[in-house]
Amino acid sequence: MTGRQERDAAFTAFVEAHQVRLRRVAYAVCGGEWDRAEDVLQTALAKLYVSWPRLHAAGTELAYVRRIIVNADLDERRRPWRRERPGLEGHDPAARAGLGVDERAELLAAVRSLPPMQRRVVVLRHWLGLSVAETAAELDIAEGTVKSQSSRALAALRGQISGNRVG
Repeated sequence: MTGRQERDAAFTAFVEAHQVRLRRVAYAVCGGEWDRAEDVLQTALAKLYVSWPRLHAAGTELAYVRRIIVNADLDERRRPWRRERPGLEGHDPAARAGLGVDERAELLAAVRSLPPMQRRVVVLRHWLGLSVAETAAELDIAEGTVKSQSSRALAALRGQISGNRVG
């Protein structure tokens, strides 16, 4: 095999091994919008391919692609055409094991209602299980900001979810 074929084979193996999880990360970061999540993931994988030799040698592929997913989502939100809203409200999001359909829909709606930074912190910190330091590094913010955003987000989620059950 030539060097390029080896590079392509290693990249393809990485994508095959991690694509499902990365799609879910992009979906969560993008607030439950599959079409935008697909666009963001494709952007992240294209940028990963360009930097593959350096990142693969350092073993930082996953961290890099997560960071690009977050940055690509930010870039997409800043574009004027992103102010349009699709007419696909209420389509059924992917199921997560352990929660019923109603609980899943309630949790997803609550996460979608969070401000973008709080949503990103919740996804990275609590869904992916990154540490405070790792989350801060991924988002390029201070650790204290991760803690405060996480605290506010969890309080908002608790209030929304418990408020929906009472009401």
